[in-house]
Amino acid sequence: MVLKIEKVSNGPDTILRLSGRIESEQVQELKAQIEGSKHRIALDLEQVRLVDLDAVHWLAVCETKGIELRHCPPYVREWILSEKPRIRELE
Repeated sequence: MVLKIEKVSNGPDTILRLSGRIESEQVQELKAQIEGSKHRIALDLEQVRLVDLDAVHWLAVCETKGIELRHCPPYVREWILSEKPRIRELE
């Protein structure tokens, strides 16, 4: 299973609908898409089935930068919350 990214513009917002797996290889691609956007970004994680540790760290950083995580699977949310203290130590 690969990561599928669907970009949806909604006025001043851009939503990236993600489905499949988010692994360290895809994090760089996602970073590039977000950095290139002039709009507010939200990540829709409803169809995400698997994440690795690098992806969780990246999602935690996204939240601290004000990027909304929509429909975040419960296991991903718990993992992000458990990793946030470690992320703060690295910043």
